[in-house]
Formats: sequence, structure tokens, C-alpha cells
Amino acid sequence: MAAMSQTPFIAQATAARTAARELATLPRGRKDAALHAMADALASAAGDVLAANAVDVETARAEGTSQAMIDRLCLDTPRVDGMVQGLRDLAGLADPVGDVVRGFTTAAGVRISQVRVPFGVVGIIYEARPNVTADAAGICLKSGNAALLRGSSSAVNSNRAVVKALRSGLEEQGLNPDAVCLVEGDRTVTQEMMTARGLVDVLIPRGGAGLINAVVTGASVPVIETGTGNCHLFVDRSADQEMALQIMLNAKTQRPSVCNALETLLVHREIAEDFVPKAMAALGEAGVTVHGDESIQGLDGRIVPATPTEFDAEYLSLDLAARVVEGLEEALEHIRTHTSGHSETIITNDLVTANRFTAEVDAAAVLVNASSRFVDGGEFGFGAEIGISTQKLHARGPMGLLEMTSTKYVVVGVGQIRG
Repeated sequence: MAAMSQTPFIAQATAARTAARELATLPRGRKDAALHAMADALASAAGDVLAANAVDVETARAEGTSQAMIDRLCLDTPRVDGMVQGLRDLAGLADPVGDVVRGFTTAAGVRISQVRVPFGVVGIIYEARPNVTADAAGICLKSGNAALLRGSSSAVNSNRAVVKALRSGLEEQGLNPDAVCLVEGDRTVTQEMMTARGLVDVLIPRGGAGLINAVVTGASVPVIETGTGNCHLFVDRSADQEMALQIMLNAKTQRPSVCNALETLLVHREIAEDFVPKAMAALGEAGVTVHGDESIQGLDGRIVPATPTEFDAEYLSLDLAARVVEGLEEALEHIRTHTSGHSETIITNDLVTANRFTAEVDAAAVLVNASSRFVDGGEFGFGAEIGISTQKLHARGPMGLLEMTSTKYVVVGVGQIRG
């Protein structure tokens, strides 16, 4: 590794690398005890975390931050309790480090095993959402990685309080607190982080399209790309319409500011005259504004005109784009054109149509007769998650413990040499 000037970030990353070496061989019992200690410390510090978060939220509101971003930023007692429980849940999961992915013996009698190992130092660059701070720290610790956490300035007070508690939990267990580091500073620090090859093993951006694109295009450190969520719901002609209404409402309104929330509704023309007014009534009662093109506006006067770019939008609010399609072919074409590759849903009772949809839609998750809100590490049983990867290399979909490991080959012989 080439020598780097000793800036505060380089010193912090170097300390994290030392902690990562210690974590790499730590037995599961020690890691699980640390996770419980981190959870206990976070629970004890809940008052401090909520007070710090209130300062961040007040500042965000004064700066005119959108309601969607404020929702992501805001913590309350149930959300802090969820962060605490997420750490405890991770302690109950199997440790992936040391798992043998495959093993075999060659004709020469050499035994080869592919074994899961930590990445080392994982850098996470994320916007708002201070719950990510605890989730990411816990996942990294359980998978044997040190975490460099670069949160946004909007959540700085919240993140400081959370990281202070997590580090105290590590210290209480006699572990190196530099396994969890909060990276602070101006934009030059972010640039340092993105180019710290040899100190940072992998970067994971989590946030809006601007942040993700900046990291993907500007980093020389390897990046696992998480994506925005322009999620579609196609209501097929054979759909159970009451089921479709319930799934649509849940996917759009249960928490509209997150990446697995519904953003575009596609309705089969054969049922549009019947289904669209029902959908508009239900969505209107829930406070959702529907933006539609000419194909759907004439079916209900509550639909406002949509600009062409809105079909590429991630609203993250109580807004929804909608259109009528001639059938499955046009629905597939629309999704191919506008998808962000996150989560796409069909409501149908036709098995052939469902099979075509799942086979032809190119996304990290494809759902049949279920809400896209299920596309989440916790719902999948992974514990907390680092994010949802929309790329196709190494990891795709919710990233839990397995996705935070690499592998190495262990080759064991008894003196064999290659002829």
C-alpha cells in the first residue's frame, strides 16, 4: 500500500484496520456478547439519543428539509427500541465467518476449501436515517468487519449519540472501540474515504440517487451499489381486486419515505374502468395524490396530470404515478424502461402471467400478490440490513451478514508438488 499523508481520517481508518484484524478471528460468543452490550448501552442512552435527534430534526425543519427526509431523520421511542432489538436479533443469527462454501479434494490429494471471511474495513456513506448507524455497526461487527460510518451532516448529533453508546458497549466487553467509527468533517473527508485504497476494503452508499451516483463514479475503493426504489405494481386483469387494493395501500402508505414503497401503479385496460375509481377512492382517503398520463386521467377526475419524468421518479411521499396498460407486454415494457431495479410487483391469479413476470422482470426482488414493503432484511429474516443492492455483482437485494463477507481458498496438502 502506498504511503498516505496522516490526516485525521487516515489515522481513523488505520485504527479501524487494526480493529478489523482483531475482529477477523473473534469467536462468535465474543461477538454476540458485544452485540448485547451494544444493545444495552444504546437502550440506556435512549434519552440522550432522542434529545440529540430532536436537535437534528429542528434544524432540518428550519432549513426547509422535505417531509420525506425528515421522516427518515426522525427517531422516536419505537424506532430506538427497534435499533436495540436489531442488535439483539443479530446476536441470535448464525455467524457466517468460517463457513465452508464448498470443499473438495483434487486428484493429487490436495484438499481445497472455500471459506467465508470478513471484508476488513467497510465504509458506509449514508443520508439521514440514524437507525442505519446502529444497523450497519451491528452487521459489520457480527460479520467480523470494522465500520467507518459517514453519516450526513443533517444527522450528526443523532449519529454521535448512537456511536458513543455503541463504542461504550464494545469497551465494556474489552473490545477495540475503533471497530465502530463515526467519520466527520467536510466533503474532503468523503473524498478521502472514497479513495483510501488499502485502508477501506469496500464502500456502500445508501441514500438518494445523487449520493449513490457520486460514490459510484468518484470512488477508487470497490463499491457495492444500493439503489433508489422506483417500485411498480401491475394489477393484472385476473387480479383479486380487493387484494390489489390492500397491497397497493400498504405498499404506498405504510411508510412512503422508504425505498421499497410503491411509486408507480399500472392497471390492465380490461379492468381499468372498474378498478381505477376504487383505487382512487382508497388512495384519496389515505391522502395520496395520483399523477397520471392521458391513459388514466379520463377514468377519474381526481387524477392530476403527470409529466413524463414522473414515471422515473422516486417520490418518497404520498404521491403516486399511474397509467393504464394494454396488458402484460406493455407492463413489462414500461417497467423495463423506468425501473430502478429494486422491487417490482404483480397482482394476478394467472399462474402463466405470474411466471412470465417473475422470469422477465429484471430487479433485485420480484413479488407476486405481496407488498413490496416485505423487501427488507428484517422481513427476510436477515436481522438488520446494510441496504438493498440493485447491482448484480457479489450481492443483490437486502444485504445481511452473508453479503458482508468475501471468501478465500484454503489449500491443504501433505507435500504435493505440481508436475
